[in-house]
Amino acid sequence: MNRVQLALNVTDVDAAVDFYTKLFRTEPAKRRPGYANFAVDEPALKLVLIESNAGGTLNHLGVEVGSTDDVSAASSRLVEDGLQTSVEDNVTCCYALQDKVWVTDPDGAPWEVYTVLADADQMA
Repeated sequence: MNRVQLALNVTDVDAAVDFYTKLFRTEPAKRRPGYANFAVDEPALKLVLIESNAGGTLNHLGVEVGSTDDVSAASSRLVEDGLQTSVEDNVTCCYALQDKVWVTDPDGAPWEVYTVLADADQMA
């Protein structure tokens, strides 16, 4: 399943988990110190919470896809459309091993198209 990702900086991950659990009526899919993520079915959303002093701000946006082939296809399409990309293969991010491609919107918001390859014990 493809889903939009929204990664937020939060000042208190426990309070944020409590709030978003109630808002989306679902428990976190992953919980680590200073980090949580939700795989929400309805609406199709990957919500990532990263504890930071910059609470209430956007960390990054993304689209979770099903495979490395999907990431490669997105990367090719973005390059063909004239966008600058940055590819990261087998990178540890958000307690997961991932393949991804990054682009930045005109206002500087970072977007990633990514797939999770495996769980990881480290944030980055």
